[in-house]
Amino acid sequence: MSNITPVSSSSLIATPASRRGFMRSGGALSAVAVALLAGKDVLAQGMSADTSKDVAILNVALGLEHEAINAYQLGAGSGLLQKPVLDIAVQFQGHHKTHRDALVATIQKLGGKPVAEMTLDAYAKALNAGALKSQADVLDLAARLELGATNAYLSVIPSLGNRDLAKVAARLAADETMHFTILNNALGRPLPAGALSFGA
Repeated sequence: MSNITPVSSSSLIATPASRRGFMRSGGALSAVAVALLAGKDVLAQGMSADTSKDVAILNVALGLEHEAINAYQLGAGSGLLQKPVLDIAVQFQGHHKTHRDALVATIQKLGGKPVAEMTLDAYAKALNAGALKSQADVLDLAARLELGATNAYLSVIPSLGNRDLAKVAARLAADETMHFTILNNALGRPLPAGALSFGA
């Protein structure tokens, strides 16, 4: 796994509280923000909105992506992950980097300043990486983060009136759900017993 160059230590880390705040906000992103996130800049040009709230919401989502990228970095660097689990972790980290890049670009297009990534040591402390003693511990941490991200992204969908725009949030949630499901399977855990188990 390639090294990640930290940007700044004076930034947000996605905590359970910030995830709850993201979900409580109702994911009330403007259509402009979602159009830009989808890479539909032309569509966004015909819309108007106060994007200051969008930048704040997208920065919380960006904090989640920074956290996930660094969690996988910590897992890969721990020496606890064996192949093929290590390869999957690297692949999932790549997905999160793509999410991060899309969020950064969107925040910048909205005239905002993307929240900076913290140092790897700061994430290690916040995620209690010192308690990771086995591959199962690493996978459990990753699964919990992926479930939180799944539910956070699902929370934005109801507020989006345009189906094409809602699809962007759904695609992000689908990636997180896939990650969670594969990690859960690697841990030998059963599938959720009931239907509609995500986003509740």
